[in-house]
Amino acid sequence: MQKVALVIGAGDATGGAIARRFAREGFATCAVRRSADKLQPLLDEIRAAGGVAHGFGTDARKEEEVVALVEQIETQVGPIEVLVFNIGANVPSSILEETARRYFKVWEMACFSGFLSAREVARRMVPRGRGTILFTGATASMRGGAHFAAFSGAKHALRALAQSMARELGPRGVHVAHVVIDGAIDTAFIRDNFPERYALKSQEGILNPEHIADQYWMLHCQPRDAWTHELDLRPWMEKF
Repeated sequence: MQKVALVIGAGDATGGAIARRFAREGFATCAVRRSADKLQPLLDEIRAAGGVAHGFGTDARKEEEVVALVEQIETQVGPIEVLVFNIGANVPSSILEETARRYFKVWEMACFSGFLSAREVARRMVPRGRGTILFTGATASMRGGAHFAAFSGAKHALRALAQSMARELGPRGVHVAHVVIDGAIDTAFIRDNFPERYALKSQEGILNPEHIADQYWMLHCQPRDAWTHELDLRPWMEKF
């Protein structure tokens, strides 16, 4: 069976770029979104370039769906060598107007689903003594900003999950890394909602998803004696 790269949160920007990057390296890419229909352009692009791609519509917040997803891939596609957890859940809100329902939903999407996905994949990787698990973090993983209480709380928790997993699973052959994306990414959301920021694209002032994907591939290729646990990526102009 072909080795598998599982990308959970294979959206139109970073997640899709990561899926394409691993497909170019010979992986069978398994792309996951809640709506499988939205994956078709990505799957068509990978296949047109000669790659292997499978799409799955899965709600990563639901344990039974994640368990079934991993089982299906492992039995029908191949061993999962790489997991990329890339679900975003950035919903800004004043703490005075935040609701319990929305706060909990952000945590489910940005943290709890990461736990479910990584746990199930780790259960397969550890017996094999190898594997890579990569979590996508954000500026909010490092500090809480005004109007980002829910997102920051979830991203802080995801970072802690990555640290705990790295310390437990590293000695068992599984490389766990957390990538802090500290800056605006070249996406339709930035283009439509922050045109002044998007204008900086010509100056390389926002992150190119393809360049982000290159760093995920680099992390997977690292030798065991020189593993990176946390990598932060930002444009030259970003303050930190």
